[in-house]
Amino acid sequence: MATGWAGDGAVQDQIDATVKDGIDRAQSRLSRGPSLTHCADCGASIPEARRQAVPGVRLCITCQEADDKEDGVFSGYNRRGSKDSQLR
Repeated sequence: MATGWAGDGAVQDQIDATVKDGIDRAQSRLSRGPSLTHCADCGASIPEARRQAVPGVRLCITCQEADDKEDGVFSGYNRRGSKDSQLR
């Protein structure tokens, strides 16, 4: 329930915007194009099974795991909400 100057459905709009941002962020990380035969970071060979399972793969499993750990620190902070209405 929104109060004050917020319009009806403002909280749901914030939730929807946060979910949409998450989906957009995940889709932007999907690989595109042909898979590489060797890792773009370390040069290790990428197995054929991985190239078929993950279209457009660029990294070997080791480098992909390291990349995922670095990106896993996302806080989920809702930038659209006001100071008093942050969803946590």
